Amino acid sequence: MEAPLYPDFPLDPSTPRGGQPAFWVGPRYLAGDDGRLYDAVANTLSGLGWTSLTIVRGRHQPDEADEDRQVLRSTVLHISPDTLRWAQWSLADEPFHLGDLPIAWQVSARPDTSSPLAQWSAYFTSGVPGESVADFLVALDARNQPAVPIAGPELVLDAVAAHGWFRDIDQPRAATDPTFTSHISLGEVPPLIQDGDPRALTTEVDEVGSAGWQAWAEPALGAPCLWAVSFGTSVPHDLVAAFAASLSSTAPVLRRVLPEATQAQLLRAPAI
Repeated sequence: MEAPLYPDFPLDPSTPRGGQPAFWVGPRYLAGDDGRLYDAVANTLSGLGWTSLTIVRGRHQPDEADEDRQVLRSTVLHISPDTLRWAQWSLADEPFHLGDLPIAWQVSARPDTSSPLAQWSAYFTSGVPGESVADFLVALDARNQPAVPIAGPELVLDAVAAHGWFRDIDQPRAATDPTFTSHISLGEVPPLIQDGDPRALTTEVDEVGSAGWQAWAEPALGAPCLWAVSFGTSVPHDLVAAFAASLSSTAPVLRRVLPEATQAQLLRAPAI
């Protein structure tokens, strides 16, 4: 997976007539988000019948024209028909960072409508393949009870192992891809990751926190992450497995914008 299928085919977007060329590329976990992470996910949610709301915060002076209004922050929120699950596009809303990358999507779910708070949340930074976030949301939408666990952690590792990822012999609940650039691991949840598990709120500074699934891509040792994902402690393992199966899938994805950090590691063929 380290050489292009067509090494002489131009990658410079300025070379083709009619705009950027399209490529079928792999592996998916190094293909980036094509600069379309919002569109890829929002289109999926729209197809599932989720409602989208745009929340705009700003200052509006009396007698001020709408076009002169100062917008401070804006958020796009997508809510499922039963209101038990929602996805928030937070990239434009001063997001916090994960792996030095801004959080783009935050997905949450609650057990029933009587609870105003989320039982769990999952966080996806920019650069995550949109196909994998979408598949996670499709699996979430199909669940009758989005906050009830129905499977164990082995389901996640089995999902990536089926696509050639290796189990870590030193960490039984961790796996890495064949190029050793992408990883998924059940380990301590980073700070600020919201979860309904009360143990996540009572951990002392010098204690090991609750465990949740973490995934990330590091194109080269010591290089900045291409993307990062964090699942709260209470995210059901079968939903994480849906994301992991999609992320590790060997099926190529369509891209026009290739990550600079992984171009040399991608197999690619022009989409004709």
